[in-house]
Amino acid sequence: MTQTTQTAQPTHSPIVDPGADPHALNAMLNLYDEDGRIQFDKDHEAVDAFLDGHVRPRMRRFASTAARLDYLIAHDYYDPAVFAAYTPAFLDEIHMRAANAGHRFETFLGAFKFYRSYALKSFDGEEYLEDFPQRAAAVALALADGDEDAARDVLDEIVSGRFQPATPTFLNLGKAQRGEPVSCFLVRIEDNMESISRGINAALQLSKRGGGVALLLSNLREAGAPIKHIEHQSSGVVPVMKLLEDSFSYANQLGARQGAGAVYLHAHHPDIMRFLDTKRENADEKIRIKSLALGVVIPDITFELAKRREPMALFSPYDVEREYGVPFADLGISAHYDELLANPRIRRTEIDARGFFTTLAQIQFESGYPYILFEDTANRANPIAGHITMSNLCSEILQVQEPSTYREDLAYDHVGRDVSCNLGSLNIARAMDAGLARPVRTAIRALTAVAEHTRIDAVPSIRRANDEGHAIGLGQMNLHGFLAREGIRYGSPEALDFTNLYFMTVAYHAYTASHELAVEHGRAFAGFEDSAYAKPAGAGNHFDKYLDGSVDIAPRTERVAELFAGCGVEVPTADDWRALQRAIMRDGIYNQYLQAVPPTGSISYINHATSSIHPIAAKIEIRKEGKTGRMYYPAPYMTNDNLELYADAYEIGWKAIVDTYAEATRHIDQGLSLTLFFPDTATTRELNQAQIYAWRKGIKTLYYIRIRQRALEGTAVDGCVSCTL
Repeated sequence: MTQTTQTAQPTHSPIVDPGADPHALNAMLNLYDEDGRIQFDKDHEAVDAFLDGHVRPRMRRFASTAARLDYLIAHDYYDPAVFAAYTPAFLDEIHMRAANAGHRFETFLGAFKFYRSYALKSFDGEEYLEDFPQRAAAVALALADGDEDAARDVLDEIVSGRFQPATPTFLNLGKAQRGEPVSCFLVRIEDNMESISRGINAALQLSKRGGGVALLLSNLREAGAPIKHIEHQSSGVVPVMKLLEDSFSYANQLGARQGAGAVYLHAHHPDIMRFLDTKRENADEKIRIKSLALGVVIPDITFELAKRREPMALFSPYDVEREYGVPFADLGISAHYDELLANPRIRRTEIDARGFFTTLAQIQFESGYPYILFEDTANRANPIAGHITMSNLCSEILQVQEPSTYREDLAYDHVGRDVSCNLGSLNIARAMDAGLARPVRTAIRALTAVAEHTRIDAVPSIRRANDEGHAIGLGQMNLHGFLAREGIRYGSPEALDFTNLYFMTVAYHAYTASHELAVEHGRAFAGFEDSAYAKPAGAGNHFDKYLDGSVDIAPRTERVAELFAGCGVEVPTADDWRALQRAIMRDGIYNQYLQAVPPTGSISYINHATSSIHPIAAKIEIRKEGKTGRMYYPAPYMTNDNLELYADAYEIGWKAIVDTYAEATRHIDQGLSLTLFFPDTATTRELNQAQIYAWRKGIKTLYYIRIRQRALEGTAVDGCVSCTL
């Protein structure tokens, strides 16, 4: 491996003026010095100024680890059950291990976000009660549940920056006053008032616990549909959207995280155009949706109809469920489109297919929404029996759900299965440096612990699925940072080769770890026998693609072969995959789902990583953090000598981003949160071209649409870094 990390590591100033303003120092990062160079050292000074001038004077001191834990437990800051599982000697040992691990914040924004958003504070907010190593220790102890070796392993991965649990896990675990350690939830709503009521209740209950919630609306009957055989009675999906938006604005996690929600609707639902209109800038206030995120489920047939310049039919969910005996969302419109058209008992309306895509692009230009789920692509890749009907608030979770049924008093007649998102991400650069296998194994076990220790009793369908499936989502971040560190341009053949090989290797170790867990527990996830993992080899088994030449399992370029060898990362061979396939067919795997790549916002900053597997948005990113004003974040491993490797997402263009995600997607059992970036000159036609390209490349979901703003044009300041990007 090419070792260039030393030049990119921050060199903290030995002496910083105790009165120095960290914000002013951080702002100098955005100004060139007299030699035209970015002043990275000023951000390093800002870290020290912030820690010395703000954090340390407010940090409560204790004589020993035991005294600290006794105080925090006695005063209801820490959960006593977490720490009671260990001996005092071990608690002292692991906190010493954390303190001696050498953690330091590499950017001012990273330090600021940790102490503002994650660190335990006194109830009056005046004192800090833990630093980063202590927060990492509390999380590791909670996840290990009394297993000392597991606690050491998890601590080492977190404090080294190789593995970063998602915000709810890192924020909450170990604390007495906390929400759930789960990132998000997915909940189905069926076409009856009981299910709608339960959906609204779920939005309130889950938001109170801190997770973003996505709800499926595709099964609701359209506006004007009959109710109890009386025509023109249904109000459609928009009023339900308004009720959900109000629910999310009301509930939050102790004020720590605002409620956040998304709703998904199928493209062939009769209310689809009304649904999209709620995000128009000039929408009537009676229908306008301000804070709720929108997602559209698009099957293959919609693209085919647009290609053939044919109208697209919108089918009544009420009629479809009455005719087929299954909810509209579960039917699979592409497979049944022609017979639906031919059935006179199913009411339909028609719109122009190309006009639909044009409207979609227009709304995305105005609002960034809707997200898109490519329904048939996601289901072809899904290894679990059943039909994927929706995604989540960040569009990376793709899991099969099962509808619930209710009695008139809203009690469950049948508890179905919904989704909780147990997430965390590896820092690609640091995981590669550590040989990859150990970080993946530890991360899988840590995320499984989140699933095993989560109890969502308020929504039984979520608890059932979590208890039976132990589904998790191991994510990734810092791809662009790692590539640049190694002298590789994002989107280049070498970068695409690395992305394919990296995600293939991660998948191998993730499945290996889940198989180990199945053996240890003596059981696989519920439904394993009906999954593609259990099918005979060569007859649709999930791992056949690694044995039949469908995907590359060896380096395509010499540079990537050298890179893996230099990092000591062994690439699994066909024989390795064959042996793993046999073992899994025999014993199963413990986790129904294993991988999902989220957008990794805040955790990327505290970990000093580029977000997810996107390219950077800017060399020096500008962040608005509450009332503190602008803050500046430098791309990881960037120096004044390698700036050419840090072209931003708008310069790199959407095609290279889609190509990168396509390399990763084939190895991930769920989805990846993929944002498309466009210049301000982009047209709706170009956006549609990008969507079609993504669909053809096998992308499963699209997240936000980002249009570069020209707010700084004509007002550029001499010497301003971000003004000239």
